[in-house]
Amino acid sequence: MTSLRRTLFGIAGTLVATASLPAHALSQAAAVDVRAISSARQTVDLAHFDHLFAEAVVGGERVGVLRIYSEAPDYRFAIEPNEGYACVDDVARGIVLLAAMPKLTPSRARQLDLMTRFVLKMQADNGYFHNFIWAGGRINREYRTSLAELNWWSLRALWGLEAALRKLPATSETARRTRAAADRLVENLKRDLPVHRAGTASVAGIATPDWLPFGSGADAASTALLGLMPHYRRTRDAGTRALIERTGEGLVAMQAGDKQSFPYGAHLSWRNQWHAWGNAQAYALLRAGALLGRRDFTRSALAEIDGFYPHLLRSGMMSSFALRRTGERLEAYDVARFPQIAYGISPMVLAADEAYRATGEARYRDLAHRLSAWFAGDNAARQRMYDPATGRTYDGIVDATKVNRNAGAESTVETLLALTAVQGAPLP
Repeated sequence: MTSLRRTLFGIAGTLVATASLPAHALSQAAAVDVRAISSARQTVDLAHFDHLFAEAVVGGERVGVLRIYSEAPDYRFAIEPNEGYACVDDVARGIVLLAAMPKLTPSRARQLDLMTRFVLKMQADNGYFHNFIWAGGRINREYRTSLAELNWWSLRALWGLEAALRKLPATSETARRTRAAADRLVENLKRDLPVHRAGTASVAGIATPDWLPFGSGADAASTALLGLMPHYRRTRDAGTRALIERTGEGLVAMQAGDKQSFPYGAHLSWRNQWHAWGNAQAYALLRAGALLGRRDFTRSALAEIDGFYPHLLRSGMMSSFALRRTGERLEAYDVARFPQIAYGISPMVLAADEAYRATGEARYRDLAHRLSAWFAGDNAARQRMYDPATGRTYDGIVDATKVNRNAGAESTVETLLALTAVQGAPLP
């Protein structure tokens, strides 16, 4: 998927070992004393967000974007040669972040409006969204990660558009266009998501549902849920509710293991595979369970949070693995500990924080803070990944000795989303 591909592209770029850090870099070359860190005190700073933000003209309209790549040591910008320099995927994330703020200053409200206009301009005639633009505002309509189709960027566009409606003046032209664009996309999802199916497929002895995006794409389905839920709250549309219910049931069907056996209640991402990036199934299920009164959704989410997250903390986190069934046992193979990225940590922080909101149990709040300490240096590299003085988040931990010190939009915004939530502002 495009977010992982972009992160790996960044990791292939500038890699700086701890011993060779410049004096002005994060962490000042010294390993972080994680015992001195209070993750709850990591401040949310939008300075680097503002550095990434730019105005552009797309299709004759002034819009706002976030530049994808910001490269160490001076954090200049780069363009991926097949894709471009800004995308719906990241701008929609940025919209969610701004919409989560209790109050917007006039300049932030203008950013929100311009970024929403960018997403709107990327909607194709078929109702789905292109993803990338080139310098000069030309839409990338040809490359595979920018096709207007039922894919990650269209699903994230829905979440961003519905989030924007929380802050846009209800009678504004941007809000009117946003409602129309979101409604049109949801009609596409009603038609194209195969939720009428009830079958399963088997990979390495692991049975998975066949009615999610890409068949068993629980990761993409969780993003779909995060957009469908505010759409349902806004419209009370019965068809949207049916999509939420059936998608949630698919996520529950992707759960593997239990309290005693690996992977301890984790929801697989796709087929027989789990990867940390975009693994927002528990977070989406908690929100859907609360919205629809589906206790089975809530139980499924809490099982992952109670079983799998502590396992990850004990083992020093994980990037990905695959499962196979041997007799009655589930066995892991193709296990990878790295890379570790903000987009792999933030969904777990959000889920643990949402569990606290749902149950009122302080242990979930504590777990959210413990997970978010990864950003502050409680990680395999013992390096701060987020700098509250600049608002930058590094693009990933390559291994226990190397950190990718680029600071692109995905890493920056995902971290700010997680920290915003644990400091008391739930996401839209």
